[in-house]
Amino acid sequence: MRKYTRLSLVAGAAAAIIGGAMSAVPSSAAPGGGECELSGTANFHPGPAADPAGKFAYDFAGTLTNCGDSTSGPTGFGGTTGTISAGQVITIGGVKYQEPPATGTGSCATGDTAGTAIVQWSDKTTTVINYTTTSVLAGVALQGDAGSVTLKAVDPTLPDLTVTSTKYAGAGAAGLLAFEVTDPTQCTAGGVTSAGIDGVTGLGTTS
Repeated sequence: MRKYTRLSLVAGAAAAIIGGAMSAVPSSAAPGGGECELSGTANFHPGPAADPAGKFAYDFAGTLTNCGDSTSGPTGFGGTTGTISAGQVITIGGVKYQEPPATGTGSCATGDTAGTAIVQWSDKTTTVINYTTTSVLAGVALQGDAGSVTLKAVDPTLPDLTVTSTKYAGAGAAGLLAFEVTDPTQCTAGGVTSAGIDGVTGLGTTS
């Protein structure tokens, strides 16, 4: 049986899709676990536009706050907060490392992406989520697993670093997200440059 930690990515766009689209999240993701609020932004290089076969890349950074167990409130999650990122330069042990870029194919209307996100929790633990997404309009279904990733040092004279999950190691991830495009006209003229990201997702461990 999987028990999931649900990270509530709370923002306006999420409210528009969660009520009617939660069936897109695997049923095992719904019960139990903790909740966090996430506020973040994805930056595209270049971004999706009108071409359904267009290729794009993006990075993402956000914060996880107000975390709490879904049944007993903030005390159930120990007051843990975190930061989450993909495709960014992050600092570990005083050394700067480049996360692998997230990539995708599609348009503003539909598309698929793949990437690796790193969560650095306030309790000094880490979760590495290797994920894929499939999107239809504003709704983005995410699936993945907590595992590991090898990062390249920004300083080429320094060795690579392999980061392994120390929280939720071996967990499965599933979720429903929404991208909130700041300027919808970019979808038909040159491609999206940035978008807010929000929704609900879960991390599950076998118990």
